[in-house]
Amino acid sequence: MKDLQRPELLAPAGNYEAFLGAISAGADAVYLGGQKFGARAYADNFDTQQVIRAINYAHLYGRKLYMTVNTLVKEEEFDDLYDYLAPFAQAGLDGVIVQDFGVWGFVKEHFPNVELHASTQMAVTGVYGARLLKKMGAVRVVPARELSLQEMIDIKEKAGIEVEAFIHGAMCYCYSGMCLFSSIVGGRSGNRGRCAQPCRLPYIVHGGLSQNANDRSFSGSDNTNEDDEYYPLSLKDMCTIEIIPSLIEAGIDSFKIEGRMKKPEYVAGVVSIYRKYIDKYLEDPKAPFKVDPKDLDVLRHLYLRTEISQGYYQRHNSRDMVTLSSPGYSGSDDRLIASIRDTYLTGEKKRNIEAYGYFHPGCESMLTLSLGDVSVTVSGQVVQEASKRPLSKEDLAQRIMKLGDTFFELRKEDLTIDMDESDPGIFMPVKEINELRRSACEKLLQELSRKA
Repeated sequence: MKDLQRPELLAPAGNYEAFLGAISAGADAVYLGGQKFGARAYADNFDTQQVIRAINYAHLYGRKLYMTVNTLVKEEEFDDLYDYLAPFAQAGLDGVIVQDFGVWGFVKEHFPNVELHASTQMAVTGVYGARLLKKMGAVRVVPARELSLQEMIDIKEKAGIEVEAFIHGAMCYCYSGMCLFSSIVGGRSGNRGRCAQPCRLPYIVHGGLSQNANDRSFSGSDNTNEDDEYYPLSLKDMCTIEIIPSLIEAGIDSFKIEGRMKKPEYVAGVVSIYRKYIDKYLEDPKAPFKVDPKDLDVLRHLYLRTEISQGYYQRHNSRDMVTLSSPGYSGSDDRLIASIRDTYLTGEKKRNIEAYGYFHPGCESMLTLSLGDVSVTVSGQVVQEASKRPLSKEDLAQRIMKLGDTFFELRKEDLTIDMDESDPGIFMPVKEINELRRSACEKLLQELSRKA
């Protein structure tokens, strides 16, 4: 067996709580949308400060963060695009997921350090499209969900580009980015982030594929639910947990979970189960791979339509892909939801750091912060001799350990202060100590982001 590549597990987040749940549950990366230019206009989405905080928090744990800029943008909106993206690029955004070629060129020109990922909204269905995008600077392509696993393998091998593939969640009836249904029937365009999902509604089908009145293979009472409703355009949800080995062996670079409109419990719960089975297979690829039925039940309870499929990876399009008579969703289990909240949705988790402070009269003050193998040092104002009450080690420790709204916490036993305690002692204004601490925390975050 060839060496297996560890795939990125990519989770959705429609709000900050869902983002934290994804990180806590084991996602390697998270994709989210801001207040503009995203294909999920009706998600809670993130304001500017939340996106920046999410970028920093993800990098704190060695994870990545991508932003969706995956709608078609009008000419007059490009004036806003630079101001919208600049703070995120400056904060270390890892990549943008793009549909519009105008946006593509704009990001490439103005933010060359941000990776360009081709959205599934581009409807890339083969090697030639992927090659073109690679020539245009794409690092990764998200092919159309309608492709087989072999077709995705061909794209990766023949185009030489990273492939990100959906592994779980809702499926569209039409190719993403090419559907005008919502726009035509309700004036809400999916290409502007406002899809009304008319494909999930019941329809009356006039006629059928057969002239035989007794043949109900296409439509009729056998395919309606108890309310005599028929859903010919509503696809089953994708669930690939049982074919994880095939997806890993295919060399798919990123396993993408759909669901920026879903609740935080869904995000954390689904991520945790896929994390479990990805790691399980990679730990011993030769061992029999079997998914616990209890875990399948959890996935069904976490907002799956009453029937599921493995998508198009191992089969051609067929009527079995459509729910027909089952538009509803599996109900959530209160105990399951409570368990997920208690385990994964517990807010931000601070990282313990170590610190060394140097404070001697006539010398610049210095503070070193360390987290794992990452260490940074900043210098501040020259330390003065005390003319009145000198600073004690306890005074300095109290100020340095006051980390407030940062992602760090510092225990007293992890702080070393090197200072001159002889008469007359030392003095530093409180604001200068605070600035030294703030600068050190900011520099540590930047270094963690650079190494993420």
